[in-house]
Amino acid sequence: MSLEQQIMAQMKDAMKAKDEAALRGLRAIKAAILLVKTSGSGTELSSDDEIKLLQKLVKQRKDSLEIFKQQNRADLAKKEEEEIEIIEQFLPKQLDAEELKTIIAGIVANVGASSPADMGKVMGVASKQLAGQADGKTISAVVKELLSK
Repeated sequence: MSLEQQIMAQMKDAMKAKDEAALRGLRAIKAAILLVKTSGSGTELSSDDEIKLLQKLVKQRKDSLEIFKQQNRADLAKKEEEEIEIIEQFLPKQLDAEELKTIIAGIVANVGASSPADMGKVMGVASKQLAGQADGKTISAVVKELLSK
């Protein structure tokens, strides 16, 4: 079942249950999918593209969440948190800090990186290997930490 079909099925359930938070998050995903489909590229979304799209939506909401918290807008922050929770249901399980550190340490060893100057080499491999399992900002922070030792 494609992501779009899953979204449509869950939207129906959310409408029946009158779950506004879920409906808001699902509609955001559906809108993003439609935007890509009607962009004129004429290509179908692959599962990798779907994951990238969902990660982008989560990142946008996390950025907004930070801003709302800085501005003491708890009402808007709560909405962003609810949407993040809904969108993350469709993403693969995210790696925790220790798992991420272990995997990246292995990548650093394979690439032969030894200094912060080698960060680009490590990030290229790590970003591809960990796509969908961790966001780029977290990967980058762990790589910096490991290479600066």
